[in-house]
Amino acid sequence: MSESENKDLLEALNSVKPVKIGDVVKGEVLALDDSKQVIVGIEGTGVEGVVPARELSIKAEEIEDKVKVGDNLDLVVISKIGSDKEGGSFLLSQRRLEARKVWDEIEQKFEAGENITAPVTQVVKGGLVVDAGVRGFIPASMVSDHFVEDLSQFKGQELELKIVEIEPSENRLILSHKEIARAQREAKRQEIMSKLAAGDVVEGKVARLTNFGAFVDLGGVDGLVHVSEISYERVGKPSDVLKVGQDVKVKVLSVDSDRDRISLSIKQTLPQPWDNINEKVAEGDIVEGTVKRLTSFGAFVEVFPGVEGLVHISQISHKHIATPNEVLTSGETVKAKVLSVDGENHRLALSIKALQDKPAAEPKEEKHHSQKNDSNNFPDEETGFTLGDIIGDDLKK
Repeated sequence: MSESENKDLLEALNSVKPVKIGDVVKGEVLALDDSKQVIVGIEGTGVEGVVPARELSIKAEEIEDKVKVGDNLDLVVISKIGSDKEGGSFLLSQRRLEARKVWDEIEQKFEAGENITAPVTQVVKGGLVVDAGVRGFIPASMVSDHFVEDLSQFKGQELELKIVEIEPSENRLILSHKEIARAQREAKRQEIMSKLAAGDVVEGKVARLTNFGAFVDLGGVDGLVHVSEISYERVGKPSDVLKVGQDVKVKVLSVDSDRDRISLSIKQTLPQPWDNINEKVAEGDIVEGTVKRLTSFGAFVEVFPGVEGLVHISQISHKHIATPNEVLTSGETVKAKVLSVDGENHRLALSIKALQDKPAAEPKEEKHHSQKNDSNNFPDEETGFTLGDIIGDDLKK
């Protein structure tokens, strides 16, 4: 071998770079074997490497179409295969190199206090898994700013996320959507509050039920429908007539931005109970209803949902009674005759005694004697007695 050839060989040997675990190298595709492993020549080393199908960044079924002999791939050295005596090669990975780049980018964003976005790929016990180029995990307590019973609703959604913890060497990436969700909810609340006005009729969804009313989600902010504003009929508990998740139409009664309160009404979006009341009932009709309230002057009877008529104490019984509860009880079902209908002023006069047989009149002598002993009681007009009838004999004397 000439001196020139020895020199060229020495230079070639000196130019060969040693291959170390963790190095980033370029590999020229030499062949694809039957297992879809890619055989490459590592640039500047004179040695070969193997990239298993699982270590490529493309799907196994795409390898033959997307990887061709002569292509150059950016790879990272994973481990050595065989020994130097056996002329060993190296295990290489394209997927892990790309993951390393992603980790570097995420670390930079973490240090800069920036958020990332990633789609939710799995719902697992304790939280959500996202694909941020690498696997990320959102603990259940960090998914939202309020308790979420069913996390499956987030699957497929792309979420903005805060980086809580990052450790590339352990493939550990902990993320949180809680702070972002809170900020988004507040922004949405402010937007909705600024647009709502008393008198507006909007759509919402029942979010929560309590003993005193229902909270309705208007798309980012909750308003309260007090139990008295749910229906024209009396409602004992909101859960008797509403369900969580139910779509409802509500009327805005008031908006208090300072106290973050919105008052709503469901019943005011419904037909008024007194509308067309004259078509439903007329003077002389006999109706059936429920005694709702007893007062000192009579009883209020609900004859239609939201429509109550008054049975004056004088129209409850032919017998004299001091208070309505002597003969009536709240919740009792009664029949009554309609005495008058005033739809404009929401008044309905009823009589129970008009449907009862009038008792036989007492003998005049007994009546007369009774009235003389009680000068403070005057007879009812329906007895047929006049003041002259009562005191006439005394005047003659």
